[in-house]
Amino acid sequence: MNKVRYGIIGIGKQGSRYASQLFAGMDKNAVLTAVCDRNEKRRSWAISKFGDKVKVFDTHEDLLDSGLIDALIIDTPHYEHPIIARKALERNINVLCDKPAGVYTKAVREVAEYAKTERPGVRFGLLYNQRTSKVYKAAKEIIESGELGNLKRMVWIITNWYRPQAYYSQGGWRGTWAGEGGGVLINQDPHQLDLFTWLAGSKIVSVNAIARTVGRQINVENDVTATCVFDNGATGVFITSTHEAPGTNRLEISGDGGRIVISGTNDFNMKLEFTKLETLEPEFSKTNTVFMGKPKTKTKKIKFLPHEVIKGFMIDKGQHINVIRNFTNVLTGKSEKLIGEYEEGLNGLTFSNAIHLSAWLGRTVSPQEEDFEDLYYQELQKRIEDEKTHSNK
Repeated sequence: MNKVRYGIIGIGKQGSRYASQLFAGMDKNAVLTAVCDRNEKRRSWAISKFGDKVKVFDTHEDLLDSGLIDALIIDTPHYEHPIIARKALERNINVLCDKPAGVYTKAVREVAEYAKTERPGVRFGLLYNQRTSKVYKAAKEIIESGELGNLKRMVWIITNWYRPQAYYSQGGWRGTWAGEGGGVLINQDPHQLDLFTWLAGSKIVSVNAIARTVGRQINVENDVTATCVFDNGATGVFITSTHEAPGTNRLEISGDGGRIVISGTNDFNMKLEFTKLETLEPEFSKTNTVFMGKPKTKTKKIKFLPHEVIKGFMIDKGQHINVIRNFTNVLTGKSEKLIGEYEEGLNGLTFSNAIHLSAWLGRTVSPQEEDFEDLYYQELQKRIEDEKTHSNK
């Protein structure tokens, strides 16, 4: 394979960005050959932007059957992600799916298992771009090096997603269970939910949560406070909203060996502070003889300015285009490991589904419960049916 031929289904705000970047040659081993969108205005934009160099389709089936692509990027409404992915896999087309992997884990698990058992030679990835952001990579490296010691707790407060009522009123599908499948958890937070479980390196075994609607005429949640327990014994707290201003973005990871704090208002000013204990906390507690004694610490602060301008695009050196480059490199044999396997999308989505289910049922839930996936799906369908006659929009 010389250059990987890409097709993109869904050329809205994000999909058009991927298309423009590929068309501009920002991945030198790839070429954009086809795009698809149901919206006539988006198709007209593509025709005017790419001319006859890129084939424009109005149905995804026609694009998939065209023979013009080796790899597909999916950037459609959330419910369609696993459906379109399955169709592409059936045609032996490599798939890179934008977040989230889907709305509910049952659908995601089924297509992931199909890929593993029926299409093992076809690559299936997720566009989890923030895994390659320098600040989170640095945190992952500290954790995996053992410097942080055994994980004790993770606390992420991310409430700087502010969305006014006008945002939700802009489209009838926004802020609905039928249209989006959820609110802040499924729309704004998939990357953070993925990072939460990725950095922990451990599965979540129980969740207790409040997920509610505050100050907006919508049907879905825009305010969440969740607690969880990981299978390694560590605990977690995840707080998020779209109604607070100015809001906060702060991740604190505590371990036997110290504390990592990541903070910043946006990707342009993220910083990491690692406070390392000179002696692991359990060892210090056993050997210390001083009343109210505390371990000595050393602090390292790192500020990240990871953005650059390439051909008119402001991009993070470790963000979206690099995930696409990584996917291309895997397909051409220049790299072996995908940044995000589609199956890994189950981790963050499981946390999201568990938060919803806990809030709906008013109790602690475990993703390991035998009927967890079926119960979530049933409760979701109840809300989709209910909003047909009792919508807040």
